[in-house]
Formats: sequence, C-alpha cells, structure tokens
Amino acid sequence: MDNSEIVVGLDIGTTKVSAVVGEVDGDGITILGVGNVPCRGLRKGVVSNIEWTTRSIAEALDAAQTMAGVEIRTVYAGVSGSHIRSQNSDGVAAISGGEVNPEDVERVLEGARAIPIDADRQILHVLPHEFVVDNQDGIRDPVGMSGVRLGVHANLITAAASPVQNVVRCAERCGLTVADVVLQPLASADAVLSEDEKEIGVAVIDVGGGTTDVLLYVDGGIGHVGVIPVGGNNVTADVAAGLRTPMGEAERLKRNVGCALGRMVADDEEIEVPGVGGHAARVVPRRLLSDIIEPRIEEIFAVIRTRIEETGLLEQLSAGAVLTGGAVLMEGMCEFAEEILGMPVRLGVPQGVRGITQLVAGPQYATGVGLVRSGASALASVRGKAIIEPSAEALREAERLMRTENKRSGSRLLSWFRAAF
Repeated sequence: MDNSEIVVGLDIGTTKVSAVVGEVDGDGITILGVGNVPCRGLRKGVVSNIEWTTRSIAEALDAAQTMAGVEIRTVYAGVSGSHIRSQNSDGVAAISGGEVNPEDVERVLEGARAIPIDADRQILHVLPHEFVVDNQDGIRDPVGMSGVRLGVHANLITAAASPVQNVVRCAERCGLTVADVVLQPLASADAVLSEDEKEIGVAVIDVGGGTTDVLLYVDGGIGHVGVIPVGGNNVTADVAAGLRTPMGEAERLKRNVGCALGRMVADDEEIEVPGVGGHAARVVPRRLLSDIIEPRIEEIFAVIRTRIEETGLLEQLSAGAVLTGGAVLMEGMCEFAEEILGMPVRLGVPQGVRGITQLVAGPQYATGVGLVRSGASALASVRGKAIIEPSAEALREAERLMRTENKRSGSRLLSWFRAAF
C-alpha cells in the first residue's frame, strides 16, 4: 500500500464493547487507539437490547476517537452466538484459458456458496480448505497452475440473519457504516496464531462472557467452527450465588483473586467478600472462591473436549490449544485446560502489530485486533483488483486517447498521400 488508511475493528461482546483503531500502510498495522466499555445489551453473544448496545458502541467509539485523534465512520464488526453453523461444501468450475486466474478462483468459491440454506439464515464466510486442479489435490493457492477443471473443498459459515442485522443496525444508529461482518473466532485466530500452528493443527478457544467459540485449524485450513452457549458470566453467577455477593463484586473477585485450579491456592489465603442488601462484608478463605470456580471451568472445557472429539480432529491438533477472550485471564486457566483437554495450552495475545501495543497486549483484545487485520486484508484485496482490473473511467479515458491517436495517424497519412501525388 502506498497510502495509509484507518481501519477500525468493533468487537461487540456480551460483557464489553471494544473499538480498536489501526493505521494500515505498506509496513503493516499500527495501533492508534482503543476504546473499551462495559455492555449489558447482549445475551449469549446476541443483541437483546438495541438501545443499551448502541449506547455502549457510541461510548467505545468516543474513547477510541479521542485516543487515536481520528474520526471514525466505517468499521468491521464481529459477530458470534450459538446461531453460528459450520458445514462442508464443494465447488467446481472450468478453468478459462488453460491457466488458473483469480477470476476462476472466485467462480469456484461462488459454486461452493450455491447450496440451499434456510430463508432466515445467511452465509458469512466461504473458507477454502484446499483446491483441486484436475486430479491434483492439496493445493493452497491454485493461481497460475495449468489445468482444465478447478475444484475446492471449503468450510461454509452461516449465521441467523436477524442477529447479524441487529449488530449492523446498532452500528448504523451510531452513524457508522459497517464495511463487513466477520466471525469473531476467525478474527481472534488471525490475531493470535502463527502460520506454523495453523499448518500442524491447532484449536483456538475464545472464552467470552456469554459464549465460548471453538475454531480448529487442520493442515493450514479451517476444519471446524463451533459455539458453546456458556462463558465467563456463568462463572460469575456461580460466585455471586455461592458467596452471596452482588454480581459486580463477584466479577471483580473472579478477575482479581479467582483461581481456576483449587490446589494452586494456599490454605491460609483469605479474601474479603462484600455483602448484599446491606449485609456487612466478611472474610472467607480464598480456597472457597476457587472451589466455586473450578467445577464450572471444568464443565466448560469438558464440553469443548467432547465437541472436538466429535469432529474426529483431536489427534490432528499437534500444536495444542490457544486460549483467548477476557474470561481466560484467571490464574490457573492454562494449567487446568491442559489437564482436561490433554494437549499443550498457551495464552493467545495479539501479535504482528505496531504502535501502542501495550493497550492491546491481552487475550481480551484478540478479536478487536483480528477485525483490524481482516479489514487490512480486505483493503489489500480491493487495491489488488484495482491494479489488475482498470476502472470504467480509466477504460473510457484509454478509449478516448486511442481514438485521438487514430485521428492523428489518419491525418498524417492523408498529408503524406497528398504530398506524394
């Protein structure tokens, strides 16, 4: 890219709204600003109150604009929720000219999209796993290869139309234009994974407030996408009920002194628990808090392992799992996840960006940074097409110049004939 452009990722989650502002140029992505505010307008990843959600988006944008010193008009929004579905689809197209070009790839992906879906659902992404040129499979990028027939094995991501439209409507009520809607776990994976991990197989587990998203990479491509309707809010509710404290205080205790693995807590550690309804605060062992948190975390990861086993891809995840999302910041999460999943687990933080990276150096910002990266990829794709495919104005100008040159050539030829004869 010759000129820099501003790209904004809008992560609308169950517990928070994050706006990440990035400047995209030929050297990469520079983070300019971040806005992060609580949100109460979603339930399990789906908008349940448009007014509250709109207010949270506006506050997050104001904070991001003030920090970055830019005016935000267009965003790339994330979407999630238990309505997300994943299915395999194949497409076939003839290769024009005997050599695969980008237009052939677009046509074969359109063929993969041509499957019947319910009227209340829409296709979010067509993610190619591998291409097939004639009888040769396992191809990642077929452009430039010779052949007669091009095929693709792809993963089709569909979503319920109403939740997606509600996300767009909330953004539009803030005066924004939504350039694209991106699956949140896909954006998170783009921000935290390396190419080596994608190649040898890895699971991305995004534990949010209302949902837990699972994305499996196998052989460099998407193998499975799933959403589990439980998350950090379930843990907070258990803490509030078990310790008889308000939800806000339960969230604070969970984040600041909670531990997912009870045996990591010393027996003599104590914490102060605020009372509810006028009751006085009391001091309880920290182990009591961990005894409440541990069963729920164990349940979440047990469901994740079962879902992965059902896909038949468990043995292909050689790189293990990467945890992202705000709910994984508790002490002991990676250690407990390793025990239940039976694979190496690391914490995923955004990588591959410059600027004020300390503001996004946490798993809770993986989706926001990933949305900025998705926007940067979309801009690069559009600019590439503009270079390859001249605009209509450029074609008309070239045609006008050609006609002018033809007239001049004709005039010179006529003068030559007159002088000669």
